[in-house]
Amino acid sequence: MPTPLYISQNFRLAMASSSIPHDTAALVSAVLEGILYGFSVLMFIGTIWASTYKRRMQDINRPIIVVAILLLLTSTMHMIITIIHVEDGLVKYRDTWPGGPTAFFANMTVETYVIKHALYILQTVLADGVMVYRCYVLWRSIWVIILPSMLWCGIIVTGTRAVYGNSQATANPGNVFAADVENWIIAFFALTLTTNILCSGLLAYRIWMIERSVSKVRATKGTMMQIVRVLVDAAVLYSVVLLSLLLCFVTTNNGESVLTDLVIPSAVYTCHEQH
Repeated sequence: MPTPLYISQNFRLAMASSSIPHDTAALVSAVLEGILYGFSVLMFIGTIWASTYKRRMQDINRPIIVVAILLLLTSTMHMIITIIHVEDGLVKYRDTWPGGPTAFFANMTVETYVIKHALYILQTVLADGVMVYRCYVLWRSIWVIILPSMLWCGIIVTGTRAVYGNSQATANPGNVFAADVENWIIAFFALTLTTNILCSGLLAYRIWMIERSVSKVRATKGTMMQIVRVLVDAAVLYSVVLLSLLLCFVTTNNGESVLTDLVIPSAVYTCHEQH
C-alpha cells in the first residue's frame, strides 16, 4: 500500500510536469501585470483625489498619502523591471544564454529576477504595514495590533531571507523549489496571508460594531456595512491570489511566476479599494 509520503511525492511530480514553461510564464505574467497595473494607477488617482479634494492641509492623512505614493512607485519599478527581464530573456540573451530563454527565466540569480522579487517583498511589507496601521487607527488600542505586528515582522524576516536565498542559489539556480529557498517562501506567503485575513477581519468587525452602536440613535441603517463589504471583497481578492501562490509552491508548479507578478498590482489595487 502506498505511503502518504510516496503519494505526496507523486502528486508534486505530477503538478510539476503540468507546469507551463518558464518563458511562456514570463510573457503571460508581463502582459497580465501590465493590465492590472493600469487599473492600480486609476485607483491611485482616485485615492489621492478622495484624500485631498476640498480638504484643508491639516486634515489630509499624510501617512496614507505617502504609502500610496510609495506603493505606486514600487509597482511602477516592478513593471519596468519586468519588461527589462522579458526583453533580456527573449531578445538580448535568447541565443547566448545556456539553455535558451527557458533556462534564463528559471534562473533565480539573474539580476532582474532578484530585483523583481525584492520589490515584491518591499511592496508586501508596505501594504501589510498599512493594514496593521489601519487596525490601530480604528481600534485605538496597541493590544489589538500585537499579533498583526508580530506577523508583520515575520513577513520582513522571511521575505528578506527568501530573496537572499534566491540570489545565492548558485548550486541550483534554476530550481526555485529547492528545499531551503522554498521553505522561506512558503513561510512568507503563509504569514502575509494570515496577516491580511486577520487585519481585514479586525477592521470589518470594528466597523460592524460602530455601525450597530450608531444605528441605535439614527433612522438610516447600513451605511457603514457598505464599507464592510468593500473590505471583505478586497480581502477575498488578495487572499485568493496569495492562497493560489502558496498552493503553487506546495505543489511545485511554475504558475507561481505568473501569480507573483500579479500580486504587486493586486495588492496596490486592494489597498486603494480599502481606503
